[in-house]
Amino acid sequence: MSEASFFTDMLQSITDRGRQLLFSGARATQVAAKVDLQTLCEMLLSSRGEASGMALAAEILDRWGALDSEGAQKFLLMLHEKFGPDTTKLDQAIENYRADKSSAAIITLHQAAEPRRQELLRRLNHAPNGTAKLVQMRHQLLASKDQSAEYHALDADFTHLFGSWFNRGFLTLRPIDWSTPAYILEKIIKYEAVHEIAGWEELRRRLAPADRRCFAFFHPRLADEPLVFVEVALTRSVPSAIGDVLDEGREQINADEATTAVFYSISNCQDGLRGISFGNFLIKQVVEDLRRDLPGLKNFVTLSPVPGFARWLAKARASTTNRLLSEAARETLMLLDDLKWSDNEKTAAEVERVLLPLAARYFLVERTPEGRPVDPVARFHLGNGARLERLNFLGDRSTKAMQQAHGLMVNYIYKLDDIVANHEALAQRGEVIASPAVKSLLNQNDESRSGGNGQQGSRPFAQIMNSTLGGGRK
Repeated sequence: MSEASFFTDMLQSITDRGRQLLFSGARATQVAAKVDLQTLCEMLLSSRGEASGMALAAEILDRWGALDSEGAQKFLLMLHEKFGPDTTKLDQAIENYRADKSSAAIITLHQAAEPRRQELLRRLNHAPNGTAKLVQMRHQLLASKDQSAEYHALDADFTHLFGSWFNRGFLTLRPIDWSTPAYILEKIIKYEAVHEIAGWEELRRRLAPADRRCFAFFHPRLADEPLVFVEVALTRSVPSAIGDVLDEGREQINADEATTAVFYSISNCQDGLRGISFGNFLIKQVVEDLRRDLPGLKNFVTLSPVPGFARWLAKARASTTNRLLSEAARETLMLLDDLKWSDNEKTAAEVERVLLPLAARYFLVERTPEGRPVDPVARFHLGNGARLERLNFLGDRSTKAMQQAHGLMVNYIYKLDDIVANHEALAQRGEVIASPAVKSLLNQNDESRSGGNGQQGSRPFAQIMNSTLGGGRK
């Protein structure tokens, strides 16, 4: 029996004993049935017994699990309205701090400001499978259309607690391969969020060959549920298209022949843990493990989607006030309105000439109101210290990629000696570190907006992009 299973069984035994003490006997059962969820939560907060506390927590979570959608929403609202800070204690703590700014006063103020629901959630976590159920509860919260201050306050409590409970120190990295138990492999198929896995045979092609790797983070309280996983291709060169990685007829190599590790898919598995960062730790850990096992690896790169590019470009095309697009560029981009534009070689070449310089601007210049890169995948990799290395035109022709990015994919490169400096450049100065080839494309975009037609020199830029890392095809 695993340590996790033993601990879960022990919790269940204690909980069952507590339920016998609390709810045994006809009268006790009748009383318990009449007690509402708010009263049970109050009882849990005032409980001092270990077994009774676990029993109450389990009872609350069982009843919560049986609620319909409306009832679940009312439960979340009740958590906010009835289990916030004790305002009387908070007012008194504020007055005490104003009079005496001592360490003791600060601690008292901190304790008084904490919503009671945080302690309630901690105690609910003691129930068997409590962690998994609370993750589901936050998933329910995030799925709500409510964006009120109450919603954000409640989510802040979940985020605060999950940030501690799912600390990197509690996570374990496990390789996923074709010998991994089927119930976990089923979840890899289910949770794959970047490049859909059509079935078991396709999963086998991603896991079984010698030049493929997959790693996932697990948490001891969610033992059979991956939190995040990354798929890795071991190659001789940096791919420019996802077909180079996933095509069934691709050339397979031995792992020790590879010079490059390509992270081509990173998928978060638990919607209830959205915003709790695992991927940055995952990549760094996997790089270290791969370097140890395969010393011949020299390059660590991604082949990444650009999920926000088409939406950004559509806004730029729709705007009549900004001067981002010249009239010639607007006319060329009308070709994108034909769903089959990429099938025509001449049309694709015209689109590429305009699209790549705009993509360079999207990454290097455009920012969110908070000053961060606008693309979510770019924020992740650039924030981790990667360099934007290459833009890959029509790197992914799948329906999803064409809708989200007009087929664009990018390579980010992780050079271990530069990661800290790259991260600091973005964090401190808002600067995206990019290769000379990408920067050259940005200059081409500036020249085009100045009145040039963009024709001159467009193919040399594409050639630069394809040769920067030694070619895009294996």
